[in-house]
Amino acid sequence: MIYRHCRSIILIALVILLGACTNSTGKYSYGYYTGKQQPAGTRKAAPRQAEYHKVQKGETLYSIAWAYGHDVRDVAGWNNIRPPYTIYPEQRIRVKSPPKNTYRSKPPTHTSSSSATARSKTASSKQAKYSTRKDKNTQKISWHWPTNGKIIGGYSVRDAGKKGLDIAGKKGQRIYAAAKGEIVYVGSGLRGYGRLIIIKHNDTYLSAYAHNRKLYVKENQKVERGQHIADMGSDEAQQAMLHFEVRRNGKPVDPLKYLPKRR
Repeated sequence: MIYRHCRSIILIALVILLGACTNSTGKYSYGYYTGKQQPAGTRKAAPRQAEYHKVQKGETLYSIAWAYGHDVRDVAGWNNIRPPYTIYPEQRIRVKSPPKNTYRSKPPTHTSSSSATARSKTASSKQAKYSTRKDKNTQKISWHWPTNGKIIGGYSVRDAGKKGLDIAGKKGQRIYAAAKGEIVYVGSGLRGYGRLIIIKHNDTYLSAYAHNRKLYVKENQKVERGQHIADMGSDEAQQAMLHFEVRRNGKPVDPLKYLPKRR
């Protein structure tokens, strides 16, 4: 009896241990934007809880702000970085809003205290504008579909892995700029996006184009609405597709609310 009782306890303990080692969603966890199955335990923890980020080669302040879901102007303000937002590898960037009453701009060196105070007040007033800014640029953007194809994945407010549209197509299919703007990121440093392009359209809106096969633009380049910027691929995706996002003040929004209706 004692042997059987001990054996049952051991079996129960093993079941609990195995359960703790698996993902609560089952055998696989899913890539953040691709839906691609990955062995449980291989997915990295979401970076959004971090307070600081160490800059890696090829990153821009726009790509860092994008990864953490912030407006680039907020991240710049938290780090006293002024346009054109130049950053350097190994630089430590705050990516979480600082506690209240600790958000202060550092006064420039070699200036009088009165001058420093005046500039600090100016900076503080600008920061206040960041938190109260309104969407004044909506009507200035003429949106265009970034490519043709069936929508196989839609936007969801609740699902962290559905922050844009997944549009199916063929490898090599042309990808177009959805609106006029400036390229602020080109690279493959954001996990789950593959070869990625981010376009700044104005101070409010950005758009992103992921899983590309070939890229035809560079950072700081100006592009026109409908300009050929990349070729469709399957980089970090299960099939040839474009993952397209629109962000308003750093936050994902439903692209279908901005793109023209299809006939």
